[in-house]
Amino acid sequence: MPDGGRSSNGPLDTELEHLPPKLRWREWMGRVEAVIFAASDPVGRDVLARIVGKDCSIDMIIDDIQAELADRPYELVAVAGGFQHRTRKVFADAIRSAIGAAAGQGAGNPKPLSEFEALILMCIAYFQPLTRGELSSFFGREVSRDMIAALRAQGFIASGPRSPQPGAPYTYVTTRAFLSHFGLGTLRDLPDFEALEDAGLLSKEKLLAGDIPTGFADGPDDDDEDMGDTARLD
Repeated sequence: MPDGGRSSNGPLDTELEHLPPKLRWREWMGRVEAVIFAASDPVGRDVLARIVGKDCSIDMIIDDIQAELADRPYELVAVAGGFQHRTRKVFADAIRSAIGAAAGQGAGNPKPLSEFEALILMCIAYFQPLTRGELSSFFGREVSRDMIAALRAQGFIASGPRSPQPGAPYTYVTTRAFLSHFGLGTLRDLPDFEALEDAGLLSKEKLLAGDIPTGFADGPDDDDEDMGDTARLD
């Protein structure tokens, strides 16, 4: 098969047994990087396994690609249960400046989270699934439907299963978009909750006691019923 096993006719040759080991590995690396580069969302191991040999280690391939990108302004990262190319954080200011100059300052940029939206999102991430009533208990005031809608509109949360509480209200959970936005592979990559408590940065007891300053309006107590692509502990 010409060109290292690439062909538009017939099934893809994944084993590449006609190639010597070093060239076979380089071909697998090229395939994996090309698929990840072309995808708009993180690519999972199950997808990458379809384009390499059955005995090929995806983790070793990823390690080698990451090593080759060490001096590049972008990197290959594990995020939201898959892998994705991302620019390095050190270039964030340059990228924002260039985008702002091309599209107008702030145009096309996602709306930043308010301090209270970030607090709600933090609570959902650590204690999910949570109802709006439980969130209200955390902060000592009613969490408005508009506040929940704002987080849903940005794709960070979705409706979870019905709560066993009276009335069976919907709960809220974080999504894969949440993981992707904050650069997390899974929810296990969240900062250790006990470490945050030890540092005095977060306390479930203080949240439950409403001992956190807030500045948000009350809202109606009905819940949406949409289901979303949720993030799981896996």
